[in-house]
Amino acid sequence: MKTIKELHDMGQSLWLDNITRGLLNSGTLRRYIQEFSVTGLTSNPTIFDHALKNSDDYDDAIRRELKEGKSGEALFFELALDDLTQAADLFRPIHDRTSGVDGWVSLEVSPLLAHDTAGTLAAAKALHARAGRPNLFIKIPVTKEGLPVIEEAIFAGVPINVTLLFSREQYVAASEAYLRGIERRIATGLNPDVSSIASIFISRWDVAVTGKVPENLRNHLGIAIAKRTYKAYRTLIDSPLYQRILNAGARPQRLLWASTGTKDPSASDLLYIKALAAPFTVNTRPEGTLNALAEHGEVEGILPAHGGDCEEVLTSFAKAGIDIDALATQLQDEGARSFVKSWKDLMACIASKSETLK
Repeated sequence: MKTIKELHDMGQSLWLDNITRGLLNSGTLRRYIQEFSVTGLTSNPTIFDHALKNSDDYDDAIRRELKEGKSGEALFFELALDDLTQAADLFRPIHDRTSGVDGWVSLEVSPLLAHDTAGTLAAAKALHARAGRPNLFIKIPVTKEGLPVIEEAIFAGVPINVTLLFSREQYVAASEAYLRGIERRIATGLNPDVSSIASIFISRWDVAVTGKVPENLRNHLGIAIAKRTYKAYRTLIDSPLYQRILNAGARPQRLLWASTGTKDPSASDLLYIKALAAPFTVNTRPEGTLNALAEHGEVEGILPAHGGDCEEVLTSFAKAGIDIDALATQLQDEGARSFVKSWKDLMACIASKSETLK
């Protein structure tokens, strides 16, 4: 518990990477907010797929939606919006107390729209309007077609969780899209206070190079990439452009560490939590990692704004034959395909449940 306070005191928000109806109905999410200082949460299709498969908590709601003629994606979004609006209401006091800095939940558009700019934008606007909550982010993946959506959604006043980021370059491209949306709002006399976060995935880097690098580099790549991205983030915030939009009433697009559950069973379960303690960031973690942090967590130090030893470490990976830029593209492409697979699995789960419950 001391560690959680230390992270908050240094300026890092702690979010939960999970949402289930059981977490809501049992009071567990409320307890996490009160006891573990959880100040937001993220969701994705895989999380909902597991929630539906592993419990009967949604059965009554599915029956009701079936009677109203809902199926497939339409049925899913009814269930997801029900969960996430309840969660948003639990976090609303935090959102109000922090003037919108914290207390957020996230809902992802259909990954099938990842390469459809117009479709993604329309879905983002529609989902945010349906939720009717100021503290709900719409998650948009940064594919080539997703970048224009970020700008247009921000210009339209839709808060965005930019997801599927794996590198400094991908982060910078997403941030520039966010800034263009804000600058357009300022130029047209609109309120520039539209929130966004940029989610960079960490652990998948280390999974990708397992067995391909010397032992002394094991589990160091994801952290080095995070440090390099954090340096770019802090540099961008200090830039004249950012200072100008902040002075006009905008707020920084915060950096979020995603995929922070340790995948290597021989490594610390808090590997990425300890290494990525940093001001002006969010760390969203699985439920098991959250509980581990409360039980035996400790902070090793604050991530330096200049990125620390990241370039030295990344040079070592390059010498070991790892092409960082190519791997970043590969991970993003694989991530996009993984999102689609998860979505199809979720739709199959809903179809199976629906057939059973009819």
